[in-house]
Amino acid sequence: MSGLTKPIEMATGQRPAEVVPSPSPGRRAWLRFKRNRLGYWSLVIFAVLVGLSLAAELVSNDRPLVVRYQGATYFPIVQDYPETLFGGDFDTPTDYLDPFIRAKLREPGNWALYAPNPYGAQTLNYFAKAPNPSAPSLDNWLGTDDRGRDLLAQLIYGFRVSVLFSLALTFTGVLLGVLTGAVQGFFGGRTDLAFQRFIEIWSSMPELYLLIIFSAIFAPSVGLLLVLLSLFGWMGLSDYVRAEFLRNRQLDYVRAARALGVSNWQIIRRHILPNSLTPVVTFLPFRMSGAILALTSLDFLGLGVPPGTPSLGELLSQGKNNIDAWWISLATFCVLVVTLLLLTFMGDALRDALDPRKSDV
Repeated sequence: MSGLTKPIEMATGQRPAEVVPSPSPGRRAWLRFKRNRLGYWSLVIFAVLVGLSLAAELVSNDRPLVVRYQGATYFPIVQDYPETLFGGDFDTPTDYLDPFIRAKLREPGNWALYAPNPYGAQTLNYFAKAPNPSAPSLDNWLGTDDRGRDLLAQLIYGFRVSVLFSLALTFTGVLLGVLTGAVQGFFGGRTDLAFQRFIEIWSSMPELYLLIIFSAIFAPSVGLLLVLLSLFGWMGLSDYVRAEFLRNRQLDYVRAARALGVSNWQIIRRHILPNSLTPVVTFLPFRMSGAILALTSLDFLGLGVPPGTPSLGELLSQGKNNIDAWWISLATFCVLVVTLLLLTFMGDALRDALDPRKSDV
Protein backbone atom coordinates (compact mmCIF):
# COMPACT_ATOMS: atom_id res chain seq x y z
CA MET A 1 0.00 0.00 0.00
CA SER A 2 1.35 3.38 -0.97
CA GLY A 3 2.02 6.13 1.53
CA LEU A 4 -0.85 8.26 0.17
CA THR A 5 -3.52 5.68 1.04
CA LYS A 6 -2.34 5.04 4.61
CA PRO A 7 -3.68 8.36 6.07
CA ILE A 8 -7.03 7.73 4.35
CA GLU A 9 -7.26 4.26 5.86
CA MET A 10 -6.27 5.53 9.34
CA ALA A 11 -8.83 8.35 9.23
CA THR A 12 -11.77 6.35 7.91
CA GLY A 13 -10.94 2.89 9.18
CA GLN A 14 -11.72 1.49 5.71
CA ARG A 15 -9.49 0.38 2.89
CA PRO A 16 -9.95 2.51 -0.22
CA ALA A 17 -11.48 0.68 -3.15
CA GLU A 18 -8.97 -0.38 -5.75
CA VAL A 19 -9.34 1.18 -9.15
CA VAL A 20 -10.22 -1.47 -11.74
CA PRO A 21 -8.94 -0.53 -15.19
CA SER A 22 -11.66 -0.37 -17.82
CA PRO A 23 -11.41 -2.89 -20.65
CA SER A 24 -10.04 -1.81 -24.01
CA PRO A 25 -12.45 -1.03 -26.88
CA GLY A 26 -11.64 -4.35 -28.53
CA ARG A 27 -12.30 -6.19 -25.28
CA ARG A 28 -15.61 -4.41 -24.80
CA ALA A 29 -16.65 -5.28 -28.36
CA TRP A 30 -15.79 -8.95 -27.75
CA LEU A 31 -17.80 -8.99 -24.52
CA ARG A 32 -20.80 -7.48 -26.31
CA PHE A 33 -20.40 -10.10 -29.04
CA LYS A 34 -20.37 -12.91 -26.46
CA ARG A 35 -23.54 -11.56 -24.86
CA ASN A 36 -25.32 -12.25 -28.13
CA ARG A 37 -25.67 -15.99 -27.54
CA LEU A 38 -27.04 -16.70 -31.01
CA GLY A 39 -24.13 -15.01 -32.75
CA TYR A 40 -21.53 -16.44 -30.38
CA TRP A 41 -22.67 -20.03 -30.74
CA SER A 42 -23.02 -19.54 -34.49
CA LEU A 43 -19.34 -18.60 -34.54
CA VAL A 44 -18.44 -21.70 -32.50
CA ILE A 45 -20.48 -24.03 -34.72
CA PHE A 46 -19.15 -22.46 -37.92
CA ALA A 47 -15.56 -22.75 -36.67
CA VAL A 48 -16.12 -26.45 -35.85
CA LEU A 49 -17.60 -27.11 -39.29
CA VAL A 50 -14.74 -25.33 -41.03
CA GLY A 51 -12.22 -27.27 -38.93
CA LEU A 52 -13.84 -30.58 -39.85
CA SER A 53 -13.89 -29.65 -43.53
CA LEU A 54 -10.22 -28.68 -43.45
CA ALA A 55 -9.51 -32.13 -42.01
CA ALA A 56 -11.82 -33.78 -44.55
CA GLU A 57 -9.23 -36.41 -45.46
CA LEU A 58 -9.38 -37.66 -41.87
CA VAL A 59 -13.18 -37.60 -41.77
CA SER A 60 -14.14 -38.92 -45.22
CA ASN A 61 -11.62 -40.91 -47.24
CA ASP A 62 -11.65 -44.15 -49.20
CA ARG A 63 -8.11 -44.91 -48.02
CA PRO A 64 -7.38 -46.24 -44.53
CA LEU A 65 -5.54 -43.92 -42.23
CA VAL A 66 -3.24 -46.70 -41.02
CA VAL A 67 -2.82 -50.32 -42.18
CA ARG A 68 -1.06 -53.10 -40.31
CA TYR A 69 -0.35 -56.00 -42.68
CA GLN A 70 1.94 -58.97 -42.04
CA GLY A 71 3.92 -57.19 -39.35
CA ALA A 72 4.48 -53.96 -41.34
CA THR A 73 2.74 -50.61 -40.92
CA TYR A 74 1.55 -48.58 -43.89
CA PHE A 75 -0.04 -45.14 -44.26
CA PRO A 76 -2.22 -45.21 -47.39
CA ILE A 77 -3.57 -41.73 -46.66
CA VAL A 78 -0.22 -40.19 -47.62
CA GLN A 79 1.21 -42.77 -50.04
CA ASP A 80 -0.02 -45.08 -52.79
CA TYR A 81 0.62 -48.80 -52.42
CA PRO A 82 0.22 -51.43 -55.16
CA GLU A 83 -2.45 -54.06 -54.82
CA THR A 84 0.16 -56.84 -54.87
CA LEU A 85 1.42 -55.64 -51.50
CA PHE A 86 -1.83 -56.78 -49.89
CA GLY A 87 -2.26 -60.05 -51.78
CA GLY A 88 -3.75 -58.70 -55.01
CA ASP A 89 -2.86 -59.57 -58.58
CA PHE A 90 -2.04 -56.18 -60.14
CA ASP A 91 0.52 -53.43 -59.59
CA THR A 92 -2.17 -50.75 -59.78
CA PRO A 93 -3.01 -48.60 -56.74
CA THR A 94 -5.02 -50.51 -54.18
CA ASP A 95 -8.79 -50.17 -54.07
CA TYR A 96 -9.42 -50.42 -50.34
CA LEU A 97 -13.18 -50.77 -50.88
CA ASP A 98 -12.65 -54.03 -52.81
CA PRO A 99 -14.19 -56.86 -50.76
CA PHE A 100 -11.13 -59.03 -51.49
CA ILE A 101 -8.71 -56.41 -50.10
CA ARG A 102 -10.92 -55.83 -47.08
CA ALA A 103 -10.98 -59.56 -46.39
CA LYS A 104 -7.19 -59.68 -46.56
CA LEU A 105 -6.92 -56.77 -44.11
CA ARG A 106 -9.25 -58.56 -41.69
CA GLU A 107 -7.13 -61.68 -41.46
CA PRO A 108 -5.59 -62.50 -38.05
CA GLY A 109 -2.74 -60.11 -37.27
CA ASN A 110 -3.86 -57.60 -39.89
CA TRP A 111 -6.03 -54.55 -39.36
CA ALA A 112 -6.90 -51.22 -40.97
CA LEU A 113 -8.14 -47.97 -39.46
CA TYR A 114 -10.65 -46.30 -41.80
CA ALA A 115 -12.09 -42.78 -41.69
CA PRO A 116 -15.60 -42.51 -40.17
CA ASN A 117 -16.99 -42.16 -43.71
CA PRO A 118 -14.98 -44.54 -45.95
CA TYR A 119 -15.52 -42.56 -49.17
CA GLY A 120 -13.57 -39.76 -50.80
CA ALA A 121 -14.70 -36.86 -52.95
CA GLN A 122 -14.20 -38.79 -56.20
CA THR A 123 -14.90 -42.31 -54.93
CA LEU A 124 -17.34 -44.32 -57.02
CA ASN A 125 -19.17 -47.00 -55.08
CA TYR A 126 -18.92 -49.87 -57.56
CA PHE A 127 -20.29 -52.27 -54.97
CA ALA A 128 -23.53 -50.41 -54.27
CA LYS A 129 -26.59 -52.63 -53.86
CA ALA A 130 -28.92 -50.20 -55.66
CA PRO A 131 -28.64 -48.28 -58.96
CA ASN A 132 -27.40 -44.72 -58.89
CA PRO A 133 -28.48 -42.39 -57.53
CA SER A 134 -29.16 -44.63 -54.56
CA ALA A 135 -31.14 -43.66 -51.46
CA PRO A 136 -29.53 -43.30 -48.00
CA SER A 137 -28.39 -46.61 -46.55
CA LEU A 138 -25.95 -48.05 -44.03
CA ASP A 139 -23.22 -47.98 -46.68
CA ASN A 140 -23.92 -44.43 -47.88
CA TRP A 141 -25.49 -42.48 -45.03
CA LEU A 142 -26.88 -39.73 -47.26
CA GLY A 143 -27.10 -41.78 -50.45
CA THR A 144 -25.18 -41.34 -53.69
CA ASP A 145 -25.41 -38.94 -56.61
CA ASP A 146 -26.12 -39.89 -60.22
CA ARG A 147 -22.47 -40.89 -60.74
CA GLY A 148 -22.28 -43.19 -57.74
CA ARG A 149 -20.30 -40.83 -55.52
CA ASP A 150 -21.04 -40.71 -51.81
CA LEU A 151 -23.20 -37.67 -51.08
CA LEU A 152 -21.82 -37.07 -47.58
CA ALA A 153 -18.27 -36.93 -48.94
CA GLN A 154 -19.39 -34.55 -51.67
CA LEU A 155 -20.98 -32.23 -49.12
CA ILE A 156 -17.91 -32.23 -46.84
CA TYR A 157 -15.45 -31.48 -49.62
CA GLY A 158 -17.86 -29.12 -51.39
CA PHE A 159 -18.35 -27.15 -48.17
CA ARG A 160 -14.57 -26.80 -47.85
CA VAL A 161 -14.25 -25.52 -51.42
CA SER A 162 -17.06 -23.00 -50.85
CA VAL A 163 -15.63 -21.70 -47.57
CA LEU A 164 -12.06 -21.37 -48.85
CA PHE A 165 -13.28 -19.68 -52.02
CA SER A 166 -15.45 -17.26 -50.03
CA LEU A 167 -12.53 -16.41 -47.73
CA ALA A 168 -10.24 -15.72 -50.69
CA LEU A 169 -12.88 -13.65 -52.49
CA THR A 170 -13.70 -11.72 -49.31
CA PHE A 171 -10.01 -10.99 -48.67
CA THR A 172 -9.36 -9.68 -52.18
CA GLY A 173 -12.62 -7.70 -52.20
CA VAL A 174 -11.84 -6.11 -48.83
CA LEU A 175 -8.27 -5.30 -49.88
CA LEU A 176 -9.35 -3.59 -53.10
CA GLY A 177 -12.35 -1.92 -51.48
CA VAL A 178 -10.36 -0.47 -48.59
CA LEU A 179 -7.56 0.70 -50.88
CA THR A 180 -9.79 2.45 -53.40
CA GLY A 181 -12.15 3.84 -50.76
CA ALA A 182 -9.25 5.22 -48.73
CA VAL A 183 -7.73 6.98 -51.73
CA GLN A 184 -11.09 8.52 -52.71
CA GLY A 185 -12.05 9.63 -49.24
CA PHE A 186 -8.67 10.96 -48.15
CA PHE A 187 -7.67 12.95 -51.21
CA GLY A 188 -11.15 13.89 -52.44
CA GLY A 189 -11.48 16.50 -55.16
CA ARG A 190 -10.55 15.40 -58.66
CA THR A 191 -9.23 12.05 -57.43
CA ASP A 192 -12.58 11.23 -55.87
CA LEU A 193 -14.45 12.48 -58.93
CA ALA A 194 -12.35 10.37 -61.32
CA PHE A 195 -12.79 7.25 -59.20
CA GLN A 196 -16.53 7.77 -58.98
CA ARG A 197 -16.88 8.05 -62.75
CA PHE A 198 -14.74 4.93 -63.19
CA ILE A 199 -16.87 2.98 -60.70
CA GLU A 200 -20.05 4.05 -62.48
CA ILE A 201 -18.71 2.78 -65.80
CA TRP A 202 -17.20 -0.40 -64.35
CA SER A 203 -20.34 -1.33 -62.39
CA SER A 204 -22.39 -1.17 -65.60
CA MET A 205 -20.36 -3.99 -67.15
CA PRO A 206 -22.42 -7.20 -67.60
CA GLU A 207 -20.64 -9.47 -65.12
CA LEU A 208 -22.52 -12.65 -66.06
CA TYR A 209 -21.87 -12.17 -69.78
CA LEU A 210 -18.18 -11.67 -69.10
CA LEU A 211 -18.10 -14.89 -67.10
CA ILE A 212 -19.77 -16.75 -69.96
CA ILE A 213 -17.30 -15.31 -72.49
CA PHE A 214 -14.20 -16.07 -70.42
CA SER A 215 -15.43 -19.57 -69.57
CA ALA A 216 -15.74 -20.23 -73.31
CA ILE A 217 -12.24 -18.90 -74.05
CA PHE A 218 -10.27 -20.25 -71.09
CA ALA A 219 -10.37 -23.57 -69.28
CA PRO A 220 -12.52 -23.24 -66.14
CA SER A 221 -10.53 -22.94 -62.94
CA VAL A 222 -11.00 -21.67 -59.41
CA GLY A 223 -8.27 -19.06 -59.92
CA LEU A 224 -9.91 -17.61 -63.03
CA LEU A 225 -13.26 -17.47 -61.28
CA LEU A 226 -11.69 -15.76 -58.27
CA VAL A 227 -10.04 -13.11 -60.45
CA LEU A 228 -13.22 -12.36 -62.41
CA LEU A 229 -15.42 -12.06 -59.33
CA SER A 230 -12.80 -9.98 -57.51
CA LEU A 231 -12.86 -7.42 -60.31
CA PHE A 232 -16.47 -6.58 -59.44
CA GLY A 233 -16.74 -7.46 -55.74
CA TRP A 234 -14.93 -4.45 -54.26
CA MET A 235 -17.18 -1.57 -55.31
CA GLY A 236 -19.84 -1.89 -52.62
CA LEU A 237 -17.33 -1.86 -49.77
CA SER A 238 -15.37 0.96 -51.38
CA ASP A 239 -18.34 3.30 -50.96
CA TYR A 240 -18.53 2.66 -47.20
CA VAL A 241 -14.79 3.16 -46.69
CA ARG A 242 -14.89 6.33 -48.78
CA ALA A 243 -17.68 7.76 -46.62
CA GLU A 244 -15.77 6.96 -43.42
CA PHE A 245 -12.60 8.62 -44.73
CA LEU A 246 -14.52 11.70 -45.87
CA ARG A 247 -15.94 12.05 -42.37
CA ASN A 248 -12.80 11.25 -40.38
CA ARG A 249 -10.36 13.39 -42.38
CA GLN A 250 -12.07 16.55 -41.06
CA LEU A 251 -11.62 15.65 -37.39
CA ASP A 252 -9.26 17.56 -35.11
CA TYR A 253 -6.73 14.77 -34.56
CA VAL A 254 -6.17 14.49 -38.33
CA ARG A 255 -5.70 18.24 -38.66
CA ALA A 256 -3.25 18.16 -35.75
CA ALA A 257 -1.26 15.39 -37.44
CA ARG A 258 -1.12 17.45 -40.64
CA ALA A 259 0.09 20.46 -38.69
CA LEU A 260 2.87 18.36 -37.16
CA GLY A 261 4.08 17.38 -40.61
CA VAL A 262 2.99 13.75 -40.57
CA SER A 263 2.95 12.23 -44.05
CA ASN A 264 -0.28 11.30 -45.80
CA TRP A 265 0.57 7.58 -45.64
CA GLN A 266 1.14 7.76 -41.88
CA ILE A 267 -2.11 9.65 -41.36
CA ILE A 268 -4.04 7.06 -43.37
CA ARG A 269 -2.38 4.05 -41.75
CA ARG A 270 -2.17 5.17 -38.13
CA HIS A 271 -5.05 7.59 -37.65
CA ILE A 272 -7.89 7.34 -40.16
CA LEU A 273 -7.87 3.68 -41.23
CA PRO A 274 -8.19 2.13 -37.72
CA ASN A 275 -11.20 4.37 -37.09
CA SER A 276 -12.81 3.54 -40.44
CA LEU A 277 -12.78 -0.27 -40.29
CA THR A 278 -16.10 -0.71 -38.49
CA PRO A 279 -18.15 -1.18 -41.70
CA VAL A 280 -15.42 -3.42 -43.12
CA VAL A 281 -15.47 -5.82 -40.16
CA THR A 282 -19.25 -5.69 -39.87
CA PHE A 283 -19.83 -6.73 -43.47
CA LEU A 284 -17.31 -9.60 -43.50
CA PRO A 285 -19.82 -12.41 -42.71
CA PHE A 286 -22.32 -11.01 -45.20
CA ARG A 287 -19.64 -10.79 -47.89
CA MET A 288 -18.77 -14.43 -47.24
CA SER A 289 -22.44 -15.34 -47.62
CA GLY A 290 -22.58 -13.51 -50.93
CA ALA A 291 -19.42 -15.26 -52.15
CA ILE A 292 -20.81 -18.69 -51.27
CA LEU A 293 -24.07 -17.92 -53.06
CA ALA A 294 -22.19 -16.60 -56.10
CA LEU A 295 -20.07 -19.75 -56.38
CA THR A 296 -23.09 -22.00 -55.88
CA SER A 297 -25.08 -20.14 -58.53
CA LEU A 298 -22.27 -20.28 -61.07
CA ASP A 299 -21.69 -23.98 -60.41
CA PHE A 300 -25.40 -24.59 -60.84
CA LEU A 301 -25.19 -22.91 -64.27
CA GLY A 302 -22.04 -24.81 -65.18
CA LEU A 303 -19.82 -21.70 -65.12
CA GLY A 304 -18.02 -22.33 -61.85
CA VAL A 305 -15.31 -24.73 -60.75
CA PRO A 306 -13.83 -27.31 -63.16
CA PRO A 307 -15.78 -30.55 -63.69
CA GLY A 308 -15.01 -33.13 -61.05
CA THR A 309 -14.45 -30.59 -58.28
CA PRO A 310 -16.81 -31.13 -55.32
CA SER A 311 -19.42 -28.41 -55.57
CA LEU A 312 -22.67 -27.58 -53.81
CA GLY A 313 -23.98 -25.95 -56.97
CA GLU A 314 -23.36 -29.10 -59.01
CA LEU A 315 -25.27 -31.15 -56.43
CA LEU A 316 -28.21 -28.77 -56.70
CA SER A 317 -28.09 -29.19 -60.47
CA GLN A 318 -28.11 -32.97 -60.02
CA GLY A 319 -31.10 -32.67 -57.72
CA LYS A 320 -32.92 -30.68 -60.39
CA ASN A 321 -32.13 -33.28 -63.02
CA ASN A 322 -33.08 -36.18 -60.72
CA ILE A 323 -36.34 -35.15 -59.09
CA ASP A 324 -36.92 -38.62 -57.66
CA ALA A 325 -33.58 -38.50 -55.83
CA TRP A 326 -34.93 -36.14 -53.17
CA TRP A 327 -31.99 -36.78 -50.83
CA ILE A 328 -29.59 -34.89 -53.12
CA SER A 329 -31.54 -31.63 -53.12
CA LEU A 330 -32.59 -31.91 -49.48
CA ALA A 331 -29.09 -32.53 -48.08
CA THR A 332 -27.47 -29.82 -50.21
CA PHE A 333 -30.22 -27.33 -49.40
CA CYS A 334 -29.82 -27.99 -45.66
CA VAL A 335 -26.04 -27.43 -45.84
CA LEU A 336 -26.50 -24.13 -47.67
CA VAL A 337 -29.25 -22.90 -45.35
CA VAL A 338 -27.32 -23.77 -42.18
CA THR A 339 -24.13 -22.14 -43.52
CA LEU A 340 -25.87 -18.92 -44.55
CA LEU A 341 -27.84 -18.74 -41.30
CA LEU A 342 -24.67 -19.12 -39.22
CA LEU A 343 -22.95 -16.35 -41.19
CA THR A 344 -26.00 -14.10 -40.92
CA PHE A 345 -26.26 -14.56 -37.14
CA MET A 346 -22.54 -13.86 -36.83
CA GLY A 347 -22.90 -10.70 -38.89
CA ASP A 348 -25.81 -9.42 -36.81
CA ALA A 349 -23.91 -10.05 -33.58
CA LEU A 350 -20.79 -8.39 -34.96
CA ARG A 351 -22.76 -5.35 -36.07
CA ASP A 352 -24.25 -4.94 -32.58
CA ALA A 353 -20.86 -5.45 -30.94
CA LEU A 354 -19.28 -2.68 -33.01
CA ASP A 355 -22.21 -0.27 -32.68
CA PRO A 356 -20.75 2.87 -30.98
CA ARG A 357 -24.11 3.64 -29.39
CA LYS A 358 -23.87 0.47 -27.31
CA SER A 359 -21.05 1.40 -25.00
CA ASP A 360 -22.14 -0.70 -22.03
CA VAL A 361 -20.47 -4.11 -21.47
